[in-house]
Amino acid sequence: MRSIFRKVILLAVVFMGLSFYAQNRSLDNYREPDKNGINVFEAPKDTVSTFEGVKVRIGGSSTLQYQSLDHDSGWMATTDEDSPWFDVTPLAEIGSNFNLATANLDLDVALAKGVRMHLRTYLSSRHHPEPYVKGGYFQIDNLDFISEGLLEDFMKHATIKIGHMENNYGDAHFRRSDNAQTIFNPFVGNLIMDAFTTEVGAELYYQCDSGLLGMIGFANGKLNQSTENPISRNTGQYTSDKTGGASFLAKLGYDKQINDDFRFRLTGSLYNTGYVPSLYLYSADRAGSRYYHVMEPVGSSGFRSGRFSPSFRNSVTAIMINPFLKYNGLEFFGTFETVSGKSTGDSDSRNVTQLAGEVIYRFGQSENFYLGARYNNVDSEETSGDVSIDRRQIGAGWFMTKNVLMKLEYVDQNYHGYAPGSLLNNGEFNGLMLEAAISF
Repeated sequence: MRSIFRKVILLAVVFMGLSFYAQNRSLDNYREPDKNGINVFEAPKDTVSTFEGVKVRIGGSSTLQYQSLDHDSGWMATTDEDSPWFDVTPLAEIGSNFNLATANLDLDVALAKGVRMHLRTYLSSRHHPEPYVKGGYFQIDNLDFISEGLLEDFMKHATIKIGHMENNYGDAHFRRSDNAQTIFNPFVGNLIMDAFTTEVGAELYYQCDSGLLGMIGFANGKLNQSTENPISRNTGQYTSDKTGGASFLAKLGYDKQINDDFRFRLTGSLYNTGYVPSLYLYSADRAGSRYYHVMEPVGSSGFRSGRFSPSFRNSVTAIMINPFLKYNGLEFFGTFETVSGKSTGDSDSRNVTQLAGEVIYRFGQSENFYLGARYNNVDSEETSGDVSIDRRQIGAGWFMTKNVLMKLEYVDQNYHGYAPGSLLNNGEFNGLMLEAAISF
């Protein structure tokens, strides 16, 4: 009863917020969560402040998929104890049906001139049906709240973000699905090696009128915050005398609307950890994959189906380069990523490379329709040998309104180089996904 009562109160607050702020919900230095936020990367830097007092913007998103996928592997039933397939649990049988509906709740608050707070809560996700906080940050675009005119010329181009937040490594995370916030992603699934993490840290941005932009940041390299030294789940012993290390982030790029028809953006990003107990950069998404149960064994509770995460620990260096070109309704977004690091017991560093390219054509009134294709490949040096995964996606979308998007996608993913005895040996999944997204 108490749980129901709390949910009723929460819904009442949401609807009251919508009614109070329906007339003017825009904020300064803010990426709109609807169609207007597509192809926006870092938050825009506004030159004129509209602040007149504390303003609360309550928003959110909801997404539902219908999944019709098949999967297969080289698994072979056997009673031969010498066979690599002996005692290997087979793939789960999957069929066509709706996935769990996911939902986000966003609170954005203008606190002072050029000062804003953001907080996102996952109300429902594949991994957690109960609500929990994803993260939030404090964004500063003006220092007048400290002293009027403080560093005025510098702050015309600078932005400071502090919080337990989604860290700005690469550009792909600006186009990915973040639980229920899927309206920025022209496809249903994210990249195979999905760079996304939330760490406590700070970032400093500088965006020039010429189009040059830069960012430096530091974070503590931890997903779950704790002051206790890490303990091994297997032995129950402390694995280190350190509670964690630090992550260094940097980005340098150029983003310019060359003329009315053509926009060009190119960025290079760095993520480096001096010491962390485990690399969370590719495993920190607690919301889960969009492809439910694919390539998972019977009874598995895995929620990152179809993804790949390097099993690196301690020092890791990741570099991502992203070109983005848009000419009228035709756009290209690319990803080149290389990661090097070690796992426990490795004598030498291993490398992982990811390539991805997507072409989107937007058309119709206000570009309300689009067609798209994406190719994605990951090559990894594993201790057992080199493996690779490739994925092809073909998609289409219709913006029924600026807040409502319908997507259709065909996906085909294949696994190569995995040893016999692994369910990923000669594995593949393919089929159709239909997704409805609402964001406001």
